[in-house]
Amino acid sequence: MLGLIAFGVLHNVLELRYVTGRFAPVLNGRFLAVLFALISAIVLCRIAAMFVGQPARDAEILVGYAVLAAGCAHALRGWLLGAAGTVLAVAAAVSLSWPGYHFVVLAHLHNVVPLFFLWEWAAALPPVTRRWFRSIQVGWVLVLPLAVLLGAFDVSGVSASTVAAFAGDPAKIMALSAPPASSAVVGARFLVVFAFLQTMHYFVWVWFLPRHAPAAARAFEARVPWLRGSRAWALGAGLGGFLAVLFFIDYASGRALYSAFASYHAYLEFPVLLAMLLGAGAARSQLVFRETATGGQQTAAVSTLTGEI
Repeated sequence: MLGLIAFGVLHNVLELRYVTGRFAPVLNGRFLAVLFALISAIVLCRIAAMFVGQPARDAEILVGYAVLAAGCAHALRGWLLGAAGTVLAVAAAVSLSWPGYHFVVLAHLHNVVPLFFLWEWAAALPPVTRRWFRSIQVGWVLVLPLAVLLGAFDVSGVSASTVAAFAGDPAKIMALSAPPASSAVVGARFLVVFAFLQTMHYFVWVWFLPRHAPAAARAFEARVPWLRGSRAWALGAGLGGFLAVLFFIDYASGRALYSAFASYHAYLEFPVLLAMLLGAGAARSQLVFRETATGGQQTAAVSTLTGEI
């Protein structure tokens, strides 16, 4: 909760700056306009969910799959596009049948997304460094959370009733991070995984990538010059301070409002990931910014994306 209050809005702003800067050749023109319109509809769905509940959540599921469909239409052609459409239709039907599971998966998937961006960023590293760097990312994103879920870090002798007594009402605290009808122990494991990955999520977007991928920020500033330099940080901190007041007054309402406007950075990730995984970046001459040292100073070199990702 404190991490969300302190870094939630700021990491939204910095992630949007990184993604729209580094992947500018993919996120532009009509495609970007379509994504903006669809994600704005999701924002409205999340706001409406505060008043009408499940119907608005079902609408978000449908529009969310429309975002994925737009990404597939942008990246694929022919029978591949038809196959992707079929898969998305089946997945949407499953999500509408079990919406509780859909949103839990979405919450955890969002925290796993940095693995893909760090994997792509590492393409510019020397081979040996790249291998150990990627291995470390797989370790904290996948291996360690799996160990937690399997009970490797459970405290001996802790029962479900003890966890429930410590956590208060598990249904309220664990609803966003654990599958429906989970036991208190399983719910606690999912909550630990969510809290850990969310903390690392903030670390990646607020510290690591701003520090080690400045070329992406420069590319963003070329598109949005009024947010040059420290202005993006000031915007994130200012909006975060405003929302923090609402969090302390009414945490539930503050989180709901934050969740609505956080849709822009959360859902924008998926079309970019599709472009990376399906090779659309190479086909459309997507740029990869490589940081190289020249005379002790960092300079950005731009190269065409190859089969490294």
